Amino acid sequence: MNLLTAFTYVLPHRLLSSLARKLAYSRNIAIKQWLIDTVTRKFGVDLSEAAEPDPQAYPSFNAFFTRALKPGVRVLDPDPRALLMPADGRISQCGAIKNGRIFQAKGQSFTAAELLGDDDAAAPFADGLFATVYLSPKDYHRVHMPWTGTLRETVHVPGRLFSVGPDAVRLVPRLFARNERLVCHFDTDFGPMAVVMVGALLVSGVETVWSGVEIPRYGDAVTVKDYRGSGITLERFAEMARFNYGSTVIVLLPHGVATLAPGLAAESSVRLGERLALRN
Repeated sequence: MNLLTAFTYVLPHRLLSSLARKLAYSRNIAIKQWLIDTVTRKFGVDLSEAAEPDPQAYPSFNAFFTRALKPGVRVLDPDPRALLMPADGRISQCGAIKNGRIFQAKGQSFTAAELLGDDDAAAPFADGLFATVYLSPKDYHRVHMPWTGTLRETVHVPGRLFSVGPDAVRLVPRLFARNERLVCHFDTDFGPMAVVMVGALLVSGVETVWSGVEIPRYGDAVTVKDYRGSGITLERFAEMARFNYGSTVIVLLPHGVATLAPGLAAESSVRLGERLALRN
């Protein structure tokens, strides 16, 4: 384990993320513009795709980071059987869930039950499919629906806030099942679908389109919100949630409902709306 990754074990994760949140929401012109300019320069952010391309027009760094895209710069796969990539980013891993376990990196895995925080909720995904998408600081930070679904419940699972960068994914055991996360369960025409928003170090929040801010407050106990009967249905390709800073979204699908897109593999660069999988 490298020194930086080892050091993250002893960092005050939540304190650092709370401080980062204050900076992200600051409307101090000097602070917000320094943050915007630094991230734009360091990570090569393409503001030509943004609905607001002027970096000085954003009232806060958070507004910049969760910026909307111009209409039409992301298009959905034209095949109506295609399940869609939920975000811009890079595939961390994808493939089959084997005996209930999800591959993280060489020598590292975790169970679907650990990720979802519930054995029963994980059962439909045994031997199903997963895709883990890492959003870097340069990426569009809104997450969209892979398939049309009706929200059944959300589960806020407390945890740590390790970095989700490549080194941490390679070195920290069960990383995605240890970090604070929001599990979103949807009912679809093929059965259940889970979309998991995984928090990370310096990620100041997770927000959903149906409930607003979900993280923080950082939790100390699992919190379940039941949305059965609320009629919250989101169409394929519709926005569902957003992150501050870089993080990770994981999609879980039941066995037999779809086949992953050919050529999709670890390290693949992906864009919102591209084909994730094709219905069988």
